Amino acid sequence: MDIKEIQSLIKFVAKSGASEVKLETDEIKITIRTGAFNTQPESTTYVQQIPVSAAPAAPSLAPAPVSGAEATPEASADTSGTDEDSKYITIKSPIIGTFYRKPSPDKPPFVEVGANISQGDVLCVIEAMKLFNDIESEVSGKIIKVLVEDSSPVEFDQPLFLVDPS
Repeated sequence: MDIKEIQSLIKFVAKSGASEVKLETDEIKITIRTGAFNTQPESTTYVQQIPVSAAPAAPSLAPAPVSGAEATPEASADTSGTDEDSKYITIKSPIIGTFYRKPSPDKPPFVEVGANISQGDVLCVIEAMKLFNDIESEVSGKIIKVLVEDSSPVEFDQPLFLVDPS
C-alpha cells in the first residue's frame, strides 16, 4: 500500500463519518480514528503503520503529489465572514501535515498574495510522514489571502488560501 492509497483511505474515512477503521495486511497494519465518536465538531485522524519484519519493503523516497486541494465556495473561519469574503473560493488542505509555502528554504514561495493561478498550479507543499506532497489548485483565479503561516501544522480540510475566481 503506497502513500496515495493511504491518503485516499484517510479522506474516505473522514468523509464517511466512521469513528474507526482498521486495515491489516501481511505488510502493514493501519488504524484510522476520527472524532466522529465525540461531540467536538473537529475530527482527528491517526494513522499507525507497523512494518512486519518478515516482509522488508523499501519505502518510496520520492514526493507523492496530491492532485488538487479541496475547493469550496465557503468563506474561511479565519476571515470576518463578510459578504465580500463569501465570493472567494477557499482552498483547503487535503491531508494532515506541515504546511510549507516554499519548495526549499532558499527558494521563493510557490505563490504570493495577488498572484494569478491556473488549475493544476502548485500552491504549497505539505509534509506528511516524511513525504512532501505538492498541493495543486483545482481552480483558476487570483490569490487573495494565505491563511496559514509557513512551517505550521495543518489539519485535514483546514483552509489554506482564499482565491478570487473572477
